[in-house]
Amino acid sequence: MIGRLAGRVVSDEPSGALVVDVGGVGYEVATPVGTRGRAESNGEVVLFVHTHVREDAFDLFGFASEADRRVFRLLIGVPNVGPKTALGVLSALSADDLSRAVDTGDVARLTRVPGIGKKTAERLVLELKEKLPRLGSRDEVGTPKPAPSDDARKLQSALTNMGYRPGEAERAVKALGDRVGRAPLADLLREALARLTPA
Repeated sequence: MIGRLAGRVVSDEPSGALVVDVGGVGYEVATPVGTRGRAESNGEVVLFVHTHVREDAFDLFGFASEADRRVFRLLIGVPNVGPKTALGVLSALSADDLSRAVDTGDVARLTRVPGIGKKTAERLVLELKEKLPRLGSRDEVGTPKPAPSDDARKLQSALTNMGYRPGEAERAVKALGDRVGRAPLADLLREALARLTPA
């Protein structure tokens, strides 16, 4: 089984499908939308891979983090949720957004994901409530995260209004470090977009 791939992206489809060149071999990998921007650094992409084997297919699903892959595997363990549906969920919601929706029983939010009806949303809440990591409000040792500054909130809001997922926006703003609150917002927004947009 393939568990990890590191190489150069030679094809990038709008659906999130990537072809990754690893030592001259091109691996076709289905990924949640936006994965390349989070997984690529210095021209190389590193993906955590789930290998899905069926009688008639050998499919690879790639993720920017081990946490995303773990959530994907929990999703496909839910009855009537296949890999494509799970990929759609992680394209629409970050792992921490999904965790919050499940934890609070927010069926309405889950049904806004394409392909997820009310029954499937209720099943996700039922099956995953005690399994998903609590990524939304606390860090790994259970300490509450500090509230973002006004500038950080403005930047995150601007990025989500441009179509980026809340988790992506938060990571991009966090990567700007202590410049947030000091540098002009316009400059910070350009830098955040550069981090989110593949070269």
